[in-house]
Amino acid sequence: MQTSVNRFKHILRLTDDTGIVEHALGRIPRRKEGYSTDDQARALWACLEWLDLAGEEEAGKLNDLIDTYLAFLLWVQKDNGHFHNNIAYDRTQEKEAPSDDCLGRCLWAAALALVRLREPERRVAAETVLEKALTQVSAMRFLRGQAYAMSALSLLIAHRYPRHLMNELEMLTQRLVDAYRSQAAAGWNWFEPVVSYSNAILPWGLLNAYEVVRDNRILNVATESLDFLIRLSTNEKGQIRPVGNKGWCSRESRALWDQQPIDVMKLCLAAAKAFQITGTTRYAEIAAKCRDWFYGENDAGVSMVNAAEGSCYDGLTDTGPNLNQGAEAVISYLITEALYLKQINQKREVDPYAACTT
Repeated sequence: MQTSVNRFKHILRLTDDTGIVEHALGRIPRRKEGYSTDDQARALWACLEWLDLAGEEEAGKLNDLIDTYLAFLLWVQKDNGHFHNNIAYDRTQEKEAPSDDCLGRCLWAAALALVRLREPERRVAAETVLEKALTQVSAMRFLRGQAYAMSALSLLIAHRYPRHLMNELEMLTQRLVDAYRSQAAAGWNWFEPVVSYSNAILPWGLLNAYEVVRDNRILNVATESLDFLIRLSTNEKGQIRPVGNKGWCSRESRALWDQQPIDVMKLCLAAAKAFQITGTTRYAEIAAKCRDWFYGENDAGVSMVNAAEGSCYDGLTDTGPNLNQGAEAVISYLITEALYLKQINQKREVDPYAACTT
């Protein structure tokens, strides 16, 4: 499949020889804001997704970016396996507490790199990061980091990496299932008392675990929680409406604004995975609607992207898009677009006429 190298123009604009800069003013990188390791892991993930879709010229650009992001992870990883997340533009470390979310994102990105990259010179970097980071898995305490770690472990086990990882996968899966059972009630099929950020990463983690563990109780929790989130994230027109970050969502109230691209991407991720596992076309339709959100099928009726250069606005507010175009937003858009294109290919394999109605 052919793409244009311009699709990666903005991620290239944000990336220097250290890594991807966290924030932008409009489309111009705000260097004084520095870097986050979270964004390096996400950017690595995005590049790995696009490698399957890119032509030869685009693959060369993507591999250069992959080298930069892998080098960043190697640099900021601590001796105990954790990662320092916030790095100033002068490459000094800012004060912080260790983050399970950051650890989980790095685990997932490194596992994906190890599985998908073919060059030994790149794989050794991913494997080095993984070996140290895996020592911290059992100590993880927060659900989103655990969901990322579950997904990484599931991917490694599925590709015949050491089976001893199964014990840790089962432990993390049980923690997430226990969290669901402790909070879920009639009309509230969720893991926490508040639906906040990156929500769909939780059912996605369970879906990945189910592929390896094959316990229907895990699949039931995954689909129940995902179905609840889909209902919560759909507006009256059937468009995607992610939970707003100005108040989030509880049993009593739900924030409409501001809507974040990363929440749309995570919903696309979980829905695409659910379609892959169950074959239920409704999940494929939700993934496509997530992609449509970026192109104007949203509450404001405005496009969030410049598809010609792969840029995306930071968020959707009650007055329109936040015109800044930072790393998290562009990465969320690129991952969503790649997932959508791969889903089209998956549907075509199942039904050769499916692409005609997409």
